[in-house]
Amino acid sequence: MTDDRLAELERRLRRIEDERAIERAIASYGPLVDAGDADAVAELWAADGGYDVEGWQMHSRADVAAMVRSDAHQGLIGRGCCHFLGPAVATVDGDDAVAVCQSILVTRRDDGFAVWRAGANHFRLRRIDGRWQVVQRSTRALDGNPEARNLLAAGIAGLPPRT
Repeated sequence: MTDDRLAELERRLRRIEDERAIERAIASYGPLVDAGDADAVAELWAADGGYDVEGWQMHSRADVAAMVRSDAHQGLIGRGCCHFLGPAVATVDGDDAVAVCQSILVTRRDDGFAVWRAGANHFRLRRIDGRWQVVQRSTRALDGNPEARNLLAAGIAGLPPRT
């Protein structure tokens, strides 16, 4: 095996490992938020990372933790719910990445479960202190809104959303 071939294999392995780490972080969000583990959810974000969900702005890891601890969220998980994020598509560029996925929020009702919301999710991530952290997550309802479609299209292309 030549040095060039070995270097190429190492580069490809690193990309796969990065994509897998990003996918795992995104897939962890649902179980952690449904468990009400505010600190673990917040650790998915960079210290100054943002989360914009339907115009509700969180500007830091502390804001994300506060959202999980909020009466509204605690009531939601206390009644029964499932935040499910579908498979993520990640595009890595060095220590920066973009990922996209769709999500559903399922809530328990007296007669069973119902999808309460379906969303488009666009993530910007950065490798900080050796691990991938969310620097910005934007979520929009998949209700025909062109902004949601923009998040999906931009994320699949590995680009930031159009403003």
